[in-house]
Amino acid sequence: MTPEYPERVELARTPTPIQPLNRLSEKLKGPQIYIKRDDLTGSGLSGNKVRKLEFVLSEALDRGADTVITCGGIGSNHARATAVAARQLGLKPVLVLRGKPGRYPDGNLLLDSLLGAELHFISRADYASARQDIMYSLAHRFEKQGRRAYVIPEGASFDTGVWGYVKAFFEILEQSQQGRFNFDAIVTAVGSGGTQAGLLVGKKLSNWSGEIWGINVCDDEAYFQERIESILSDFSRKYRTPISVRRQEIRLIDGYVGRGYALSRPEELSVIQEVARLEGIFLDPTYTGKAMFGLMDQIQKGRFQKGQRILFVHTGGLFGLFPKRAMFFGGPDAPEFPEEGQQDPH
Repeated sequence: MTPEYPERVELARTPTPIQPLNRLSEKLKGPQIYIKRDDLTGSGLSGNKVRKLEFVLSEALDRGADTVITCGGIGSNHARATAVAARQLGLKPVLVLRGKPGRYPDGNLLLDSLLGAELHFISRADYASARQDIMYSLAHRFEKQGRRAYVIPEGASFDTGVWGYVKAFFEILEQSQQGRFNFDAIVTAVGSGGTQAGLLVGKKLSNWSGEIWGINVCDDEAYFQERIESILSDFSRKYRTPISVRRQEIRLIDGYVGRGYALSRPEELSVIQEVARLEGIFLDPTYTGKAMFGLMDQIQKGRFQKGQRILFVHTGGLFGLFPKRAMFFGGPDAPEFPEEGQQDPH
């Protein structure tokens, strides 16, 4: 059953292509791996966040907002995508970022700065305990100035944002039908839960028989099962969608957080280099590099079998490579942003 979608603003370049990773699949001697190129949703809007923002910013505009406030790590893909989309729609972007900026902004923070986003840097402790309060306090301040602000939770991973990957799921389904084959599993990185939540809604609405696997890049399986269950509960309540996802159906492959959120290990960076050299595709160090490392390791351990078709969702993040340049060439791991790279992004 294809759902009736709420209103959205068209921002993303979709449908994004699906292509086989033939050389990587041959090297691993396991399933045939395909990749959904959501890194190609745009240039400044590259990545999975713009799919969510199409629905979220439509709601913001409908409510008369002239300002949008969101949060993330100092190198956040979501914050950058929100700032880009806001400027395209004539909205003022305000970003609450966990961390301390270096002397010169790099990666996503450089783009945030070029866009003229209003930046508020807070500590990891404040981010974990008070980021929502801080954003709503800013919204209240703007309201006193005669503006109207719309607050977007971390990653746009809340009820409205879920629609982005419900729509993406049906896009994948249509593409697989056109290719006359089915995927046995879809694998995605999980950092805030909204992408996997949307894919699970699509699976339920379509009665798709495959599995949706998330590889968490922070926190752990128990945290994300609870988080995604909560997002789906809010989604069902708000949109009265007849779906029920049990906690045990929220499948996560734990154990690949590594040194922590946004911190890289040599083996993860090696996978990024390997995929680039085999397939000409750039993964990112925070999300897709860790997730692909996890997928490749799981294939070698036998979770996915030869003859299966696995679709890996490339959620973008190209700009996250640049602050890691020293690590790729044997330099020390000296993070550009001292507060970035903690065990979780909260």
